[in-house]
Amino acid sequence: MQVHPRNHPTALLALIGLAACAPAVPAPAPTNTVAVPPTPLVLSIDQGERRVRRRAPDPGSSGLTTPFIIKVDRRNGGSPELVMGYEDITPGQAMVPHRHLLADEIIFVHAGSGVVALGDHQTPFATGATIYIPRNTRVAVRNTGTVPLSIAFFFSRPGFEELLRESSVPEGDSMIPLTAAERAAIRARNAWHTVYEPQP
Repeated sequence: MQVHPRNHPTALLALIGLAACAPAVPAPAPTNTVAVPPTPLVLSIDQGERRVRRRAPDPGSSGLTTPFIIKVDRRNGGSPELVMGYEDITPGQAMVPHRHLLADEIIFVHAGSGVVALGDHQTPFATGATIYIPRNTRVAVRNTGTVPLSIAFFFSRPGFEELLRESSVPEGDSMIPLTAAERAAIRARNAWHTVYEPQP
């Protein structure tokens, strides 16, 4: 004879205990990304969804900002989970400290060198390095070399690519740098998956 958990106090307490121990995972926020059916892709190094961040050019640069490429996600190739992108980080430029709450990240260093901060530890790296960033780990990357730092980045879950789209424009479109208020609003809307440390 089967006993339903509602009719058996010990079973009911066990179920309540299991529910209490389950990790709380924030629900993903709605997205405006239009998913496409999964489609195999073969992309050259410069192919993909090329975009330019809405920020002022680096001092001493040519006045142009370097594009980044979203290569695979729900919109490009139709992957329901994976996200891949590619970017050149100019000498002296850095990714500010942040954490991805729901996705692991891997950075593969295609060319160049720099220093990565993972939690409280800083580690230098060079061409060929693989950097694994477990979810909710503080990370910051700086190009300490004299040539562009070329990286491929991979996320185990979608989300960050939407923040990238919100804070950029397609390459070739007119680009007006974000105001501090616009940047703060974009980060607040996307804080369900990426949290940035306050900057001085």
